[in-house]
Amino acid sequence: MSIRKLMSVAVIAAASLHIAGAASAQSTLDRIVQSRTLRCGVMLDYPPAGFRNPQNQPDGFDVAYCRDMAHALGVKPQIIETPSTERLPAIASNRIDVLIASTSNTPQRALTVAFSQPYVVYQDVVLTRNDTAIENFDGLKGRKIGGVTGSTGEQAIMGFFRSWNNPAGNYTGYGSEAESYLALSQGKIDGMIVGNAAAAALIASGQFNNLVTMGLAPSPPDFCAIAVRRGDQEFLNWVNLFIWQQVRTGRYTALYNQYFGPGDAPSLAVPGVYY
Repeated sequence: MSIRKLMSVAVIAAASLHIAGAASAQSTLDRIVQSRTLRCGVMLDYPPAGFRNPQNQPDGFDVAYCRDMAHALGVKPQIIETPSTERLPAIASNRIDVLIASTSNTPQRALTVAFSQPYVVYQDVVLTRNDTAIENFDGLKGRKIGGVTGSTGEQAIMGFFRSWNNPAGNYTGYGSEAESYLALSQGKIDGMIVGNAAAAALIASGQFNNLVTMGLAPSPPDFCAIAVRRGDQEFLNWVNLFIWQQVRTGRYTALYNQYFGPGDAPSLAVPGVYY
């Protein structure tokens, strides 16, 4: 075969591989629109962001956000319960299309998934029982404390725990928010730090009548973002635009007031810094 013919064959083969690759690399956004279903990973043990209502149906700020997103896409929402420890693996394994689960946008997590701009923000408070005599954050020193394994709340409390260097204290990690709340209520631990909205919703629910909040924790505001698969830039661009639209139209404030209580919805930006 001549050199010219060999080059022609090579060009045709390369073009065929390019076309096949383009066909197989269908974007998540296109696939969602074509399948007419948006699979949202949501924690349903983290009220008021995610919970089950008296009819055992998914409800909460994150659930409503998923439904709004599906409506904007013209597809049906599918809520997939995703516990805290399974959030990033669910994205990586393609079990869900998008993670709307009060997930803090840390640089470490961004090695696994791609984060949007923040869509909600929390402030940590001290959650304890009414019989512990813990009156503020410093009261956690030398006590049995706990948290959810792998969560930013655990990272925050462990940083303080190590600095205290108090041999009387100990830390226990749990697999879910529900497990940690039950352990606290039953006296297995004496305190933990959780988001202010989640703590208020938990106490208001009446599930654990002996739990109370005792002041703010000295940790920075917890900005949470929506996550998609790493490298899925087209879908990420759409999600960022959707969040901007939620804020611009007042829908963000309406949902915040509905699920977190009346008042001004907190800013989703850090002053002086562009995200």
